[in-house]
Amino acid sequence: MGAPDIRKADHTDLRRIVRSLGQKAYFRDRLSRQEAGHGFLLVAWERNTAVGDVYVWLAPAEEPELRAHLPGVALLTHLEVIAGRRNEGIGTQLLWAAEDRLFATGHEQVALGVRLDNLAAQRLYHRRGYVEWPHGQVATTEVVYRPDGTYERRPEVCRIMVRQLGRNRFR
Repeated sequence: MGAPDIRKADHTDLRRIVRSLGQKAYFRDRLSRQEAGHGFLLVAWERNTAVGDVYVWLAPAEEPELRAHLPGVALLTHLEVIAGRRNEGIGTQLLWAAEDRLFATGHEQVALGVRLDNLAAQRLYHRRGYVEWPHGQVATTEVVYRPDGTYERRPEVCRIMVRQLGRNRFR
């Protein structure tokens, strides 16, 4: 297959996003945050099917360590690709699209958190030029959305990785 079409989602996309990615409450929340100017949701589309997404968090970080050490830095969150389409470069293309949009709007850095056990993602981010920050691991909260619209908050610990934008495009 060719490269997916990656674009900013809007509320008219919600039904199609949920059809392939589930998590209706999550995507409804992110689209509302986007409307309020707190971030933006990028979705990778193939034909009319959502095959991946990433949310770019522009509001102040929830974690005090991030607010203290990276004030005003955009955070990449919830990067995912549907099962059966992983390891095809879609995640990398979503990263590029988010980074390009951030750089074009004046952002010099971007950060993300990655679970300690997610070695494949850590390798991807290292290849893209992300480096682990020097302030140690951060306790965060994973929110797991259920099909019935409820959710569960679970503690997790993440490595924080940071990339300078506009340098070393790695394409």
